[in-house]
Amino acid sequence: MSSTMLNGQHAVVTGGGSGIGAAVAEALLQAGARVTLMGRNAQRLDMQREKLRVLGEVACISVDVSQEASVEAAFKQAGDVDILVNNAGQAQAAPFTHTDMAVWQRMLDVNLTGVFLGTRAVLPRMLERNYGRIVNVASTVGQIGYAYVAAYCAAKHGVMDLTRSLALEVATKGVTVNAVCLGYTETELLHASLEKITSKMSRTEKQAREALLRSNPQRRFVSPQQVANSMLWLCQPGSDAITGQSISISGGQVM
Repeated sequence: MSSTMLNGQHAVVTGGGSGIGAAVAEALLQAGARVTLMGRNAQRLDMQREKLRVLGEVACISVDVSQEASVEAAFKQAGDVDILVNNAGQAQAAPFTHTDMAVWQRMLDVNLTGVFLGTRAVLPRMLERNYGRIVNVASTVGQIGYAYVAAYCAAKHGVMDLTRSLALEVATKGVTVNAVCLGYTETELLHASLEKITSKMSRTEKQAREALLRSNPQRRFVSPQQVANSMLWLCQPGSDAITGQSISISGGQVM
């Protein structure tokens, strides 16, 4: 259903080439925003733009969110931003004793530093205009912790506390900062996790899915569209009393 509640607003979605980023971009376009998709894979971004352009104005800019110069150049090209969705992320699993510095640093760089750099790029102008919406994609791993993903957990928990701290700093400036903490969501990341379970534990995909779903009271995975619907609410002008929150979108897995 189309709407005009975000008419005239410019939204940037990092990691916008697929999955949750693409679903959020679609929801923002349907609400009237113009959207810039950012990500590392230019071909994937272009394919997504072709799918979405029937809904409104879509631009694509290549960026590596973990690199300061790349982020600065991308957001300079993008111009003023009213809504920033820090969605770009990566997950890598390993036992703690096999988590080397490269894995640790990569998880922090992409999942936490990327949020810092993107937010830093848009915030000054948001404060000047006394308006902005920042939504950071975190995870239930940051709320409760999971085994074998210590680096990823640390990064996502960092996103939650960065969200709280910045929300307090800008609380009187017309800018809200929130995080969404996602449970198992039907994305490429989930499918990769299922493949690892099936290969390492000699299970069928159905058995692997059932194992992951045991922790979910609704006994189903979250869809990217369900995530997008919740994030869209946080981006609306009328959501200004919601800030500093880490909202679990997990079918009741975290309460």
